[in-house]
Amino acid sequence: MSQFDQRKRGLLIILLQLTAVLFTGCTREDGLGSASANPDAKASITFVAAEYSSSTKPYFEKLVKDFETKYPNITVELQVINWDILDSAYNTMISRNEPPDLLLTNIYAHFAKDGLLNSMDDIMSKELKDDIYPYLMESSKMEGTQYTVPYVATIRQLYYNKDIFNEVGITQPPKDWKSLEEDARKIKETKQVDGFGVDLTDNEIWAYLSYFFYGAGGGWMKNGEWAINSPENVEGITFLKDLYEKGLTDAEPTVTTRDEKQRILGNGKLGMLISGNYFETVVPQEYPGLKWGKGPIPVKVGQTPLVLGVQDVLMSFKTNHTNKEALSKFLDFMYEDARYEEFVLREGFLPTIRTVGSKLAKDDPSMKQNLDAIKTAKFYPIQDPAWSAVLNATRNMGQTVLLGQTSPKQALDRLQQIALNKSH
Repeated sequence: MSQFDQRKRGLLIILLQLTAVLFTGCTREDGLGSASANPDAKASITFVAAEYSSSTKPYFEKLVKDFETKYPNITVELQVINWDILDSAYNTMISRNEPPDLLLTNIYAHFAKDGLLNSMDDIMSKELKDDIYPYLMESSKMEGTQYTVPYVATIRQLYYNKDIFNEVGITQPPKDWKSLEEDARKIKETKQVDGFGVDLTDNEIWAYLSYFFYGAGGGWMKNGEWAINSPENVEGITFLKDLYEKGLTDAEPTVTTRDEKQRILGNGKLGMLISGNYFETVVPQEYPGLKWGKGPIPVKVGQTPLVLGVQDVLMSFKTNHTNKEALSKFLDFMYEDARYEEFVLREGFLPTIRTVGSKLAKDDPSMKQNLDAIKTAKFYPIQDPAWSAVLNATRNMGQTVLLGQTSPKQALDRLQQIALNKSH
């Protein structure tokens, strides 16, 4: 080979090496499990969100529009779906192998067990992860993997119509079952309106089961094992059934939902009910003249006062166009302080991030009280894969128990068996 050929060959090798370096510089491991060869590459996100109120859809539509303005290479396909049909809607998508990239709902573990979900550890930015309250993150983990991000939270309390209480001579909300029964009877006999609203519809029955399970000293699980048919839980549901049979609840616990009962209370036709802290935002807007008060969820005499917390979570399904970097940007955008604060205040929720929580608690004593309370709250066992099946099985349980078609013990035995079957 001539010297000229050798020099030409050497120059060619240098040029190839330089090209490789430059190309490598354009490609980086982004820490999200994917490489972004082209920073201007198009990405798409399908986002399905639960509808909380008439404000939910306009809020998310604006959020998506603002996000796409900031990130013109990422498109977001949004669907806001009413809670009544949300489960069937996203299950249909999954059955067609077209799951959403991002879903906001209240259950997830059965999806994680089936290998359908991305790990949020691969998607969440460190800044967002550090900002979420740690005690809310626990139920988002399964076997050490973070599968969801808590988006909003609530705590449940007893709310009552102050005018009705004053008219019948009740000076404070009932703290135990004995007082609950006495106060409901006094309201019924004196005012001829329902004393205590109960939601055993397929909308919220698991919440009312929780109030009376925990109120009796029981719960869904004990020491990490399902304990649905425990003697305490049977006692709690038996007490609730007795209230109904004595005419001390509303007449249609399995027909009218919690939201409808809130309106009945606002109209002065119901004394009290258990609801989330969003009551304090939603109901006064609909009934600005309503005088209302709140107290703890009544428990069996001698039991520890009960705080039930509920959270809705964001999860990411594995799709044929998953882009973890785009999802990370979208999550950060959703949780930006001012934007997220607007959503929390608009819907009446508790924030799940410290920055917004600290700011709101500083300005609002009720928010501080609720955020302090949720630290020690009991939650649904959403991190157990059997929870979805148990929740679904409760939906028609209320009517069969209240009408005597099955006993509380028989109904809870059935739920326990479902939980055990789905746990294997």
